[in-house]
Amino acid sequence: MTAPLVTANGAEIPALGFGTFRMNSPDTVRMVRHVLPLGYRHIDTAQIYGNEAEVGEGLAASGVARNDVFLTTKVWVANYRHDAFLRSVEESLRKLGTDHVDLLLLHWPNQQVALAEQIGALNQVKAAGKARHIGVSNFSTALMAEAEALSAASLVTNQVEYHPYLSQAPVLAAARKAGMSVTAYYGMADGKVIGDPAIKAIAARHGKTEAQVVLRWLVQQPGVVALSKTVSEARAAANLAIFDFALSVEEMAAIHALARPDGRLVSPDGLAPVWDAA
Repeated sequence: MTAPLVTANGAEIPALGFGTFRMNSPDTVRMVRHVLPLGYRHIDTAQIYGNEAEVGEGLAASGVARNDVFLTTKVWVANYRHDAFLRSVEESLRKLGTDHVDLLLLHWPNQQVALAEQIGALNQVKAAGKARHIGVSNFSTALMAEAEALSAASLVTNQVEYHPYLSQAPVLAAARKAGMSVTAYYGMADGKVIGDPAIKAIAARHGKTEAQVVLRWLVQQPGVVALSKTVSEARAAANLAIFDFALSVEEMAAIHALARPDGRLVSPDGLAPVWDAA
């Protein structure tokens, strides 16, 4: 089983990706090597995760061809100056054991470096064939619009925190208008969705887990890509088993209705922008 593709400004992104945030080296190698033969075709890492080399090792050991995998990494904010940016991408490619990534993102906003310089470097990497597609992460709608205006190449995603307790309606609307996707991280709200009565009831109706229901809720929305992360082989298989059922309009609405004003979990000082009001 493999995930369907989300099309965004010319990119075809598998709707379910495997994330490696806060995953240690042995687990990263083991899980990447394991999930690719299961049917995952989208792996997400970042320079700051410290596990790009292990992602590359797992990919090489998986038996799945590099060209069959959609590989994403992110440039860390300390590397946004033009020359440092280009050097950091070369280092990422070396660690990943590849000559290109499928998607390269700016990881967080950084006001210490002009956005034009950041976007210019992203475009330069793409033009050199070292990234097939480019995008942003943790950007507000205002920053998305600024980045789009500055970029010669189309941006294909904004990767943001998105789960049932956090409405991302403004970001979703802005992305759809721009032809971009939204890639959702922290979909399980750091485990808070497990045991949620509303989600549990929907899961029981479908014979699925709460995690499967939330992943389904994410990917069933137009233009949304979901990242799942686990260090359990069994849970990785379960997380992929979300394409054999669908949520009703009422069930989708019931999960959307769980959003609340204080639902955001990830907003680090010094990195987070002024977020859009939900």
